[in-house]
Amino acid sequence: MARSRHDVRDEHDHERKHGRRTGGADRGRRRARACLDRCLPLIASAERATEALRPVWAAVARGDGGAWGTALAKVRAELDGDAAADGGAGADGAGALVRAMLAGAPADWAEGPLRAWAGECSGAALAVHEGFDAAAGVGPLRAGELRRQQAVLESAAHGPTGLRRARELSAEGGRVLRAVVARRARTA
Repeated sequence: MARSRHDVRDEHDHERKHGRRTGGADRGRRRARACLDRCLPLIASAERATEALRPVWAAVARGDGGAWGTALAKVRAELDGDAAADGGAGADGAGALVRAMLAGAPADWAEGPLRAWAGECSGAALAVHEGFDAAAGVGPLRAGELRRQQAVLESAAHGPTGLRRARELSAEGGRVLRAVVARRARTA
C-alpha cells in the first residue's frame, strides 16, 4: 500500500529540518539501505542477510561509490540464488516487495536515482509492515516502521557517526518483523 500524503509530507519536513548536515545522496543511501536491511530477512536468514549486506554498509560508511556498485551486485547475485532455491516465495508475497527493493537499487552513486530509490524503499517497507499488521490502517507495525525511518533520517543527518545508530535501528526492526512472521507461521 502506498504511503499517505501525510507520511510523505512529514518525511520531507523532517528532511528539511534535520537532513541538511549531510548530502541528499548520503541520506538516500542510508535510508534505503536501512529499509532494505529491516525487510531482507523475509527472503534470507537473518545471519545471511546481515553478512550479505555488510559490504554495502561499509561502502556507504566510506562514501565509496565504486564499492557500492560492486557490493550491490554481489548481494543481488547471492540472493538471486536464494530466490531460485525457495521459488521466490518470501513471506506472504512480501518477499516480492523486498526483492523489488533490491532489484531497484541504482548501481550509480548519484543523488537523484538514490533519492528516488530511497522513497520507493520507504514505501515498500511501510507496505510490508502494513501487510503484517493485524490492525486496519496505520497499525502498530506500520507506525513503528515509520518511527524507525524517521529515526534513521535523524541519524543520517549526523554523518558517519550516525551510521551505527541507523544499523542498530535496522537490526531492531528486522527482529520485530522476523518475530511477527514467525508468530504468524505458528498460528497458521
